[in-house]
Amino acid sequence: MDYDDLISKRLRHRVRVLGELLGESMTQQLGEDFLAEVENIRQLAKRRRKQGSASDKAQLRALIHGLDDEHLVSVARAFNQFLNLTNIAEQAETTDAHMIQFPSESRLAELFSRLSNTDQGDRIESAVRNTRCELVLTAHPTEITRRTLIQKYNRIAEQLDAVDVDRELTAAERIGLERLVAEVWYTDEIRTERPTPQDEAKWGYAVIEHSFWDAIPRLWIGLEQLVHQHTGSHMPLDTVPVKIDSWMGGDRDGNPNVTAEVTDEVIRLARWMAADLYLRDLDELLSQLSMAVCDEKIRSIAGGDTTEPYRVVLRVVRERLITTRDWAETSLPPTDDVILHPDQLYTPLLACYDSLYSCGMGIIADGLLKRTLIRVSTFGVTLVDLDVRQNADKHEALMNELTEHLELGSYREWSEKARQDFLAEELESRRPLIPARWKPTPENQETLNTFRLIADNDAEGIAGYIVSMAKNPSDVLVVVLLLKMCGMTEKLPVVPLFETHTDLENAAWTLERLLRIPQYTRFIGGAQQVMIGYSDSAKDVGQMAAAWAQYRAQEDLVEIAEKYHVDLTLFHGRGGTPGRGGGPASAAILAQPPGSVKRSMRVTEQGEVIRFKYGSESLALQSMDMALSATLEANLLPPAKPRENWRLLMDRLAEAALKSYEATVKKDSQFVSYFDQGTPEQELAKLALGSRPARRTEGSRSIADLRAIPWVFAWTQKRLMLPAWLGTDTALNLELSGRERHILREMVLEWPFFKTQLDMLEMVLSKADAELAEEYDQALVDVNHQQLGAELRTRLDGLVGNLNRLKDQSELLASSPEIRTTLELRHPYTDPLHFLQTELIRRSRGNETDDRDDTTTDEQVDKALMVTIAGIAAGMRNTG
Repeated sequence: MDYDDLISKRLRHRVRVLGELLGESMTQQLGEDFLAEVENIRQLAKRRRKQGSASDKAQLRALIHGLDDEHLVSVARAFNQFLNLTNIAEQAETTDAHMIQFPSESRLAELFSRLSNTDQGDRIESAVRNTRCELVLTAHPTEITRRTLIQKYNRIAEQLDAVDVDRELTAAERIGLERLVAEVWYTDEIRTERPTPQDEAKWGYAVIEHSFWDAIPRLWIGLEQLVHQHTGSHMPLDTVPVKIDSWMGGDRDGNPNVTAEVTDEVIRLARWMAADLYLRDLDELLSQLSMAVCDEKIRSIAGGDTTEPYRVVLRVVRERLITTRDWAETSLPPTDDVILHPDQLYTPLLACYDSLYSCGMGIIADGLLKRTLIRVSTFGVTLVDLDVRQNADKHEALMNELTEHLELGSYREWSEKARQDFLAEELESRRPLIPARWKPTPENQETLNTFRLIADNDAEGIAGYIVSMAKNPSDVLVVVLLLKMCGMTEKLPVVPLFETHTDLENAAWTLERLLRIPQYTRFIGGAQQVMIGYSDSAKDVGQMAAAWAQYRAQEDLVEIAEKYHVDLTLFHGRGGTPGRGGGPASAAILAQPPGSVKRSMRVTEQGEVIRFKYGSESLALQSMDMALSATLEANLLPPAKPRENWRLLMDRLAEAALKSYEATVKKDSQFVSYFDQGTPEQELAKLALGSRPARRTEGSRSIADLRAIPWVFAWTQKRLMLPAWLGTDTALNLELSGRERHILREMVLEWPFFKTQLDMLEMVLSKADAELAEEYDQALVDVNHQQLGAELRTRLDGLVGNLNRLKDQSELLASSPEIRTTLELRHPYTDPLHFLQTELIRRSRGNETDDRDDTTTDEQVDKALMVTIAGIAAGMRNTG
């Protein structure tokens, strides 16, 4: 393949420059012989990949086997960092042009041009004003890279502007870049301590500060230019097309480290950061707004005659922000000068803006002041609004202890109807249900404390309450009641999360029963949010069956919402990888059922996806452009409903996929042992990733107790990518009649849902590697379980052939050769990491069975192993 036509000269040049600088750092520390050894391993891996030589593979395996433990760490680090530097260069290449050309060549511009040529053109203005795309940042344990390294990588990306083919770096530029690469090389990649929820929240706030804080106003202003160009209208300043929310410090489902105290601290941290960021804007505004001419409103606010009325107003705001920032560092109640609500900041700034415009100084108003007003509309004074999430079982346990204490019986043993009747009656009652001096068990007290925290702040800074594993109306009603009993006066969205296959199938029936309860419909005020879980449903029944269940659940939910005249917002709990419902956001949004994306939608952004999509201002702008344009398009130009024969065939495919998936994962007696032996899942537990435990039950080895993230992560490291395709292979291998084959072809060409599913599957399969997966089996799996691995690899190869035939192509990614090329260029660096990893897992597990006191060797092996895990994740551009 001719790389020259597919990869720009500038990108290849940047990768070469960064590689040379990395080599210089390695040589300085470890010598020329080490660099030669790394190059020898790279060349062997490259030859093995190109020629398929068994002797090259044996030589590579023997060379790695002969390295001592300490040497293995350095070799693994070399390949890991080269992959990270390559990622930096690629990201810089793809985002530079977008920053310069936004909004003229954006996805939004292309969409508005299409809309102007349809009967939807006159709806552009109202759609933009009423549509909201909410991105919810989560701290699931998939971000494997340390925050300190992420910051260094960002600084390297900034320096790449100076690196181009047709110019030499100046001495100062080269030294600056050389210093940054050296800092990376001499920094340990692996965290030694697991982050706390507060640490995760701080990382999220850093993304706001360094990316969204500038990208949101840039997106807004570009969007307004497009709206004015196509409609002649201007957007109101309080329009919020994109909103940023967070789960960091609010998601307590399965995470005992997130307590009410932690959530309170995280909210105050957010208030502190918001005040600090606004103070930076205020300091600059005080410098800019020195003019004397103003309207009567500003003169009145400023206290009458003054030569600098705007500065008088802004100084008062500035003092209140300082007071707010100082207060946020304490646990004291707020004073009157603390800014608690967005209006307290927005109102005086808007008065300044209106005055400048009315006095002929609109050009000044539309500078930093306008950007600050956009920020206040978007970020409020809490920076992000926090979702609180808890499992329905926790609420049931609290209510059970309460009803038993009140001698009303066991809530847990009541029927669903009895629960609903009790909860509805208590919602109407004015008497307090919870005794003032009641002391429940510590676990239930913690649940109660969370409700009290929300109520004490009247939900300021809280976006909604997510109920995990919701199955019945009572799971939602009980949250409404507990909020009321704790003194909540505002209406907070209570969001049922349907995440298992069975719960998805029953989701619409659960919602309909809820909407039949008068007390609940009065509470929601005509708006309901429902969350669709992707990760657990895919792990439960396989990707294809789960995707179809999610699609049908959304269709049914939309129908119920329309029946009861309720505005429905669907919240998509998508993971980072297709095996957990991930993939390109714009394609996924456009593949949703017609009518499911109306005024707003929410979607989670998880783990390393945040860094790859929002790690800089330019990346964030590009990603938000795609997400918002897709949301508007799905609203204004929804896809047609799938034909009945498509649905019937999809039912058959999903059923075959489900049965095949369950036969392997749930019924094959060898599967769990094969998974334990043949993947690094056990070793992943040693990584200090997120604050949330990897398993629901400590010490359990069952697949059911393993969370979806390490489940996908483990198969990604092995390169078998099983969660994304197991079961689908059987479905696409069904014996179909000629008519059914014609229908299937129609689905590929005309149905966005099915096409997107196949496109995401194709991307995953392009990263799968049966030969590398076999290497894990030969090195780690006992003879009795190797046959299962061979069968899975045969199924994988058969699926690749079937998919290529279905898409009428000769090889994977035939229509995206540039993506295929970037993957192929990584092989000489990712392949050695896989060989290193299998050798290190073998040593690590051998050390665990040896009766030795040499902990230094164990630490070196584990460290090298963790580096290979990080490196493979960098090469694949995803973890779980």
